[in-house]
Amino acid sequence: MNDFEKLAELLFPDVHKTVEQLEEQFPPRALKEGARVTRFAPSPTGFLHIGGLFAALISKLNAQTTDGVFILRIEDTDKKREIEDGVSEIIKGLNAFGVTVDEGVVGFNQEKGDYGPYQQSHRAGIYHVVVKKLVTEGLAYPCFCTEEELSALREKQEEEGTAIKGYFGKWAKCRDLTFDEQKALIESGKPYTLRLRSPGREDGKIKFDDLIKGKIEIAENIQDVVLLKTDGIPTYHFAHAVDDHFMRTTHVIRGDEWISSVPLHIQLFKACGFRVPKYAHISPIMKEENGGKRKLSKRKDPEAAVTYYAEQGYPKESVIDYLLTLANSNFEDWRRANPKAPQSEFPFNLKKMSVSGALFDLTKLNDVSKNVISVMTAEQVLSYALSWAKDFDSELYELLSRDTEYAKAIFSVDRDTPKPRKDIAKFNEIRAYIAYYFDELYQNNYSEMPENITADMAKEILSAYIGRYKPDDSKDEWFAGIKDLCEPLGYTPNVKEYKKNPDLYKGHVGDVSTVIRIAVTGRRNTPDLYSIMQILGEDKVKARMKTALAFYKA
Repeated sequence: MNDFEKLAELLFPDVHKTVEQLEEQFPPRALKEGARVTRFAPSPTGFLHIGGLFAALISKLNAQTTDGVFILRIEDTDKKREIEDGVSEIIKGLNAFGVTVDEGVVGFNQEKGDYGPYQQSHRAGIYHVVVKKLVTEGLAYPCFCTEEELSALREKQEEEGTAIKGYFGKWAKCRDLTFDEQKALIESGKPYTLRLRSPGREDGKIKFDDLIKGKIEIAENIQDVVLLKTDGIPTYHFAHAVDDHFMRTTHVIRGDEWISSVPLHIQLFKACGFRVPKYAHISPIMKEENGGKRKLSKRKDPEAAVTYYAEQGYPKESVIDYLLTLANSNFEDWRRANPKAPQSEFPFNLKKMSVSGALFDLTKLNDVSKNVISVMTAEQVLSYALSWAKDFDSELYELLSRDTEYAKAIFSVDRDTPKPRKDIAKFNEIRAYIAYYFDELYQNNYSEMPENITADMAKEILSAYIGRYKPDDSKDEWFAGIKDLCEPLGYTPNVKEYKKNPDLYKGHVGDVSTVIRIAVTGRRNTPDLYSIMQILGEDKVKARMKTALAFYKA
């Protein structure tokens, strides 16, 4: 037994499993050729950033479009950042937008899949097997330096003006300790970390092909980074390499802030004897500010948190459609050609992602969402409205749920047509949009008349129309009745004629219908007035017109 093997046994006397046994326990997946295994691996902070949802979506699509596997792994080695049950909030956020996982953590203390545990804090035994092998091969060693010694080392490097700072080369004080020295320190109870014995050279470079950024050349890692902390918990860098290998991850998709860590990560994979996965680094979602750009911030921007979209009432389809416009520029053309197709049919392509950061635009999100909601059925809109109102607007929920057939009729107006209206971007707008259907929410606005219509003219129109209103008329008969009012009252039934000779008339048929519309709904602009009046019913329509008439007579 050589010194490295003795050291490994001294450090890990209770670790008897081998890496070869782990390979058998977590074998290569039986997937078709080209199938990708991806993962989303957040820390359990309870906060799901819109950028995190974006990264998860891209990972999910990569797996989905290749008949692969999408994993949710929780990286909780940094206990300082963890909050109680932060896992559930992340899962809730993903599920709310349809980014469901094939494997991994699916709830608090709940997992599915054969490659777990999927929470790093439950995988210590796996990490220790791998690091013991590294020690045996001379690729890892114990470091007994205290925080004070490491601080003094950094100060010395500052004084000497070294180009590279850190624990490496001549600065790696514990790198060349003899086995006897190591044994004495361990047996004395001195705390230690385990570090990688980096094979990197100061002038060395690595090249890799990023599936989004293209070919990248960057300096090799020369740092003897910590693999296991003093409590035996692995650092993120080491744990993620072990996890990605034994979960058989083929493609690591993450934010481009990790590009600088790629040399270390590739080095770790190779030191462990693992195959290096493919990398794809996503540019951050940006926001314009004062003529410049910055990352969306959870401290400054409410829209950074995915909970914002639930609170505002954006349908999950709208948020995902919008994120897909950021992901692939051809998505908008595809959506225009396939307005009702499920998002899963879009031929997503990782290589079509932008190299630079996409700008987040709430106005664009609203436009996308209006399109999405406009092609929903009345049943879908009602379901979303009820779900949102139940959590955020109890009065609206009570009104909608009181008579769901009435509510469904409301959302049917101008919906199933070749050119549906696009009035609703999010469900917190529903209350204002449908207020005139409910006496509890209805507000008259009788003064909002067209500029050419006076109170006396409105009184004259309503007085004439009340007697002619027939609730059983067809839509054509209804509109013909409004046209018949025009000429006797001094209006033209032809809008073009009015524009041609405005001095000959008080107004046109549109002005007449606007007076009726305001009397019935309190609005100048609404969806189809005939349909609204049919839903409100004869009694309510006549009562509102009489109230408006009294207002104009006063």
